[in-house]
Amino acid sequence: MKKLSILILAVITFSCTKKEKADTTIINANIYTVNNNFDKAEAIAIKDGKIIAVGTNEEIQNTYASTFTNNVQGKTIVPGFIDAHCHFYGLGLQQQKVDLNGTKSFKEVLYKISQFQNKNNVAFITGRGWDQNDWEVKEFPTKESLDKIFPNTPVAIRRIDGHALLVNQAAIDLAGVTVKTKAEGGFILQKNGKLTGIFIDGPMDLIEAIIPKPSKQVQIQALKDAEKICIDFGLTTVDDAGLSQSTIELIDSLQQTGELKIRIYAMVSASDKSIDYYTKKGIIKTDRLNVRSFKVYADGALGSRGAAMKKPYSDQHNHFGALVTPLSDLKSFAEKIATSDFQMNTHAIGDSANYVMLKTYKDVLKDKKNRRWRIEHAQIIDKNDFNYFDNILPSVQPTHATSDMYWAENRVGADRIKGAYAFKDLLNKYGKVALGTDFPVEKVSPLLTFYAAVTRKDLNNYPENGFQMENALTREETLKGMTIWAAYSNFEEEEKGSIEVGKMADFIILDKNIMEIEESEIPSIKIKETYIDGEKVK
Repeated sequence: MKKLSILILAVITFSCTKKEKADTTIINANIYTVNNNFDKAEAIAIKDGKIIAVGTNEEIQNTYASTFTNNVQGKTIVPGFIDAHCHFYGLGLQQQKVDLNGTKSFKEVLYKISQFQNKNNVAFITGRGWDQNDWEVKEFPTKESLDKIFPNTPVAIRRIDGHALLVNQAAIDLAGVTVKTKAEGGFILQKNGKLTGIFIDGPMDLIEAIIPKPSKQVQIQALKDAEKICIDFGLTTVDDAGLSQSTIELIDSLQQTGELKIRIYAMVSASDKSIDYYTKKGIIKTDRLNVRSFKVYADGALGSRGAAMKKPYSDQHNHFGALVTPLSDLKSFAEKIATSDFQMNTHAIGDSANYVMLKTYKDVLKDKKNRRWRIEHAQIIDKNDFNYFDNILPSVQPTHATSDMYWAENRVGADRIKGAYAFKDLLNKYGKVALGTDFPVEKVSPLLTFYAAVTRKDLNNYPENGFQMENALTREETLKGMTIWAAYSNFEEEEKGSIEVGKMADFIILDKNIMEIEESEIPSIKIKETYIDGEKVK
C-alpha cells in the first residue's frame, strides 16, 4: 500500500511538472475560431500576448497551468472586431464638438448649437452630424439663422457624411470667401447671387484652413476618448481612413508608452508630399501600428449629391456630382504608389468615380496580383463594372445601406439602385469583403454592422423583408468580413483576425451567441470583455 501511494504521488508530481506554463487560459467557452474551416472550440491558452493553444476544455486544462483561468460559463467568444474603415481620431475630436447626430430639423440643430455654446463658450464653434434627409424639409439649410444667433462667433458644422459644411457669415468673412471665389473639386452654393453658407467637398478646405488647430493635449485626449468607445464595443483594431503624419507619429508615441492599446491600421492622407515621404521611408510596422496605405478621395457623398455619377441625378437633372481630386492627380497618385509596397485605398461613391478608379487601378497595376488595393465604400457600381473587382478589394459599410435606403433611390433611380450597396455581388467577384462603419458618419457599434449586413434592415425593422436582400451576407460571411477578411485587407491575416495558434490574443466575449440567436436580438448583444494581446482591456 505504501509503495502504491508513492507511485501515485510520483505520477501526480510528474504530471504537474509536465504541464506547460500559460499566462491565461479561457475555458468553458463557445469559441468561433474563424479559421479556414470555421471550426469551433471550447478553450484557449495564452502566453506573452499570443495564443499558444486552442482546443477542448480537457486538452487545455490537462496541458497548461496558467496564472489566471477565466471560466466564461458557455459564453460566446469571437476574434476581436476590426473596423476596416472608420475615422478613429475624428471620433475622438467629435467628443469635444457639437454633436448633431439624430437631429430631426434645422431648428433642433440651432438649439443644440446654442446649448453647446452656452456651456462651453468657444471662440470658433464646430460640430458634425446634421442630415437634411432626416428632416421634414429635405433641403440644405442656409446660414441666415446662424447669422442672427451668432453674428460675431464663427460657426462651421459638417453634414453627417463629412462632405458638406454649413457656415455662418462670420466664418465666411474670416476665410475671405466671396461669391467670386472659385470652387475647386466641389461646390460653394449660392442663391439669388448670395452665398447660402453651404460648402460641398473641395471648397470646405477654405473654411478648414481658418479653424483653430487642436492643442497636443486635446489631440491626446481625443485619441484616448476614441479608444475607450471602440474597446467598449469590442473593437481591437481600427483602420483610420485618412491621417496626417503628425497624428500618426502621436499615435505611435502613445502606443509605445502603453497609453494607447488599440491597434491602428493608419491610412495616410494622400498628397504628393505625403506619398513621397512615406514611400521613401517605407512601411512602418509595430505590434500596434501599421502604416502601409494611402487614403485618396475620388468624389464626394451621395447624401450631399457630391458623388460623381455617369448620368445626372434622378432628383436633380443636369447635376452629375464631381471628382474632388483632379483626374490627373488620381492617376499620378496611383502610378507613384504602384511602384512602392504601399496600398491605395480610394473613397468612391458614385458609379462614375468607381469606374474611374477601377480603370485607373487596372491600368497601373497591370497584371500585379495580391496588391490588395481597395475601393472604399464601392457604393454605386454600374452593372458593367463589377468585373473589375476580380483583383480589387471592396471595403464596404453595411449600415450605410440601411441609413441611405430611405432616399437613395430618389437620388439615383430604380435602375441604378440595383447596383448600390451590393455587398454580396462584390463578395462574389473578389471572394472577400472588408466590413467597417465609417464612424462617426455611422454609429460605432460593430453589432449594428453585423445586423445590417445580415438583415438589411434598420433598428425599426424596416423594411419588413429587408432592403435588396439579394445582397445580404450570411452570418459566417459577415463575421469573416469583420475579422479575418478585414485583417486580410490590412495584410495582417497571419497575425490577427482569427483565434489560432501563433496569432495575437485579440478576442471578445459576448453575452449571447451572435451566430444563432434571433436576428432581432443581434443589436442588443453586450460585449462582456475585450482582450488585446491577452490583456483584458474591458
